[in-house]
Amino acid sequence: MLDIMLPHYGDVELLKLAVNSVIAQTDDRWQLTVLDDSTTEGIPEWFAALGHERVTYRRNPTNLGVTGNFQQCVDLATEPFMVIMGCDDVMLPNYVASVHALVDAHPDAVLIQPGVEVIDARGEVVRTLADSTKRRVYAPKIDGTVVLSGEELAVSLLRGNWLYFPSLCWRTSQVQAVGFDQSLKVIQDLALILELVTRGGTLVATDVVSFRYRRHGSSLSSSSAVTGGRFSEARDFFLAAAARMDAHGWHRAAKAARWRLSSRIHALTMVPAAAKQRSGSSVGVLTKYALGR
Repeated sequence: MLDIMLPHYGDVELLKLAVNSVIAQTDDRWQLTVLDDSTTEGIPEWFAALGHERVTYRRNPTNLGVTGNFQQCVDLATEPFMVIMGCDDVMLPNYVASVHALVDAHPDAVLIQPGVEVIDARGEVVRTLADSTKRRVYAPKIDGTVVLSGEELAVSLLRGNWLYFPSLCWRTSQVQAVGFDQSLKVIQDLALILELVTRGGTLVATDVVSFRYRRHGSSLSSSSAVTGGRFSEARDFFLAAAARMDAHGWHRAAKAARWRLSSRIHALTMVPAAAKQRSGSSVGVLTKYALGR
């Protein structure tokens, strides 16, 4: 079985779409747990009416926040592999079958990155500048299936995180041994991934598309990018990561962390949006970060 953990705190209709995309899988070797961090009315009733034997719904008695709910997903997982799916994302019908096939072919894998399509708020497949840059500049060339590990993988991720966190399949025992850094609000996925890589974990990536990642402006990461909050967190993270890479003997990875090139470019692209909102403080934060100050 594959543990699909779905932390929720957003749009109800998109949540239903995500759940139904899991139910529509061609391979039934999955169990879905929805961890609802919202207080929206009608959601418990919808799941009760759904009545699916492999779908479990839990509403958090108190709000845990994004990272806290992510950690709860990890803590409650029981199967050897798990997914922390976005509550506004969509699994294509072949996702579970594709992941099981990759696990069978690469039984030592710690992370699996399936092929991903990006969709907009309306569910239409789009090609954004950010995603095109990820694939053409930062991501390694993936033709079929590739296995990545060690400093080469760390360098590529520190230059630009080309993975799609909600689509990743994780080895549960390894993730439970590390957990999410509760001090991080946006970049917690990269922190966890780098820790797994330094511990010797391997990543298997395929170009077979089985997941749709929704990109829209109302997400926490998008809003915090415009205000500059994301980059205050990122600066501290990359400096700490550089020290960690140096201590590990991965000096090229440490250099990539200090340069944090894609993150600085991202900050630069957010300056016009901050200026449009007439937020002088955000413009200042973004500009200084983009210049490496």
